[in-house]
Amino acid sequence: MTDAITKKDREIVRDLARRQAEIAALPVMEERARLWTAHNDLRGERPMVFFGPNTVGDKGFVPEATCETELGRQMELQIKWAILNHERIGDDRVVTAEFLCPWRYAMTVFDMPVRKTVSADGVGFHIEEQIADLTADMDKIKPSSLTFDREGSLAYADRAREVLGDILSVRMSTMLTASITNELVHRMGMENMFVAMMDTPDEFHTLMGALTDGYLRLFDELEKRQMLSINHANDWVCQGTFGYTTQLPTPLGDIRVSDLWGYADSQETVGISPAMFGEFFFPYYQRVAERYGLTVYGCCEPVHPFWKYIGTLSNLRKVSISPWCDEAFMGEQLRGKPVIYQRKPSPNFVGVGKYLDEDAFRAYIDETLHHAKGCRLEFTFRDVYTLSGELDKPRRAVEIVREEIAKHW
Repeated sequence: MTDAITKKDREIVRDLARRQAEIAALPVMEERARLWTAHNDLRGERPMVFFGPNTVGDKGFVPEATCETELGRQMELQIKWAILNHERIGDDRVVTAEFLCPWRYAMTVFDMPVRKTVSADGVGFHIEEQIADLTADMDKIKPSSLTFDREGSLAYADRAREVLGDILSVRMSTMLTASITNELVHRMGMENMFVAMMDTPDEFHTLMGALTDGYLRLFDELEKRQMLSINHANDWVCQGTFGYTTQLPTPLGDIRVSDLWGYADSQETVGISPAMFGEFFFPYYQRVAERYGLTVYGCCEPVHPFWKYIGTLSNLRKVSISPWCDEAFMGEQLRGKPVIYQRKPSPNFVGVGKYLDEDAFRAYIDETLHHAKGCRLEFTFRDVYTLSGELDKPRRAVEIVREEIAKHW
């Protein structure tokens, strides 16, 4: 990325930064930060509510760049996304007077770049299977390749300070993720993965071990290269939550993976038995997740069939309760436990049809409030792809959730 920025783009970005700083100074932001910290520390006062806007495609809702230079556009969009929830949704997302810069690194599993064909509309895709028969293809399994751009990461932060530093505080941030089965399916396809567990179980364990070793080696290198930063303030943890907590350390010296939030999911194992998950997948997820300080687990997959395994993670702090999850069962499992019930409501209420069916939506939210009684509850709206032009639906949905919380929690 070029670091050139025109005078015009610079002023666009700085004006936006001033707007971000003004919003950050509102008393409600300090209060939300306090509430998130208490919530993540398991002493919350009420359920937290966040609406993830990043998949919405409606023009007029999602930010658009006006800058001409690449650097200007990147900074402009980052600030616009940071303030979007305050201006359009009114949920519990905090706006701080910060500009966060991620560390730049990558892992290519098995040193095997993904090959896929994407449809013209950008939604559908076909994966080219590079591993089909483990008996014949084990020689393709090489150590995952790792790339690091420490110099570029720090240079971008320095450039941000030069452009914005007198308005916003610039700092590095880290997001650690492990979607092990997603990486596997993108190399061998879903059907091949399922068959391999039955036909070549020993080779499949070798495959999973090699994939897991890549993540652990990545973590080791990030520590060694000093490419980790704290993520327990207004940091994006993944899958729609934020890192505020007092229960992770702020080291004076080198930061380790065990000082940070981390994330893992296994959506691709939704079709297997609990026993097979426990045999072929959980031991590898456990090796990765227990390197974290605190773990957030799950995306769209229903976690209840595998809870006997997932629930044993010693550092688990949040678990995704997706629309396909057994809410009542998970409420029973989490009631009074130190794990947050992170409810992902169905996106259909906000994303399907022109208008929000308020009565049906209220009943749906009330069901969650009933099942999660006695749990630490958080609402995370995700995967809403269109508002059908009704751009106020997210704000209204958040208002209704808060109204129902006030009545029933």
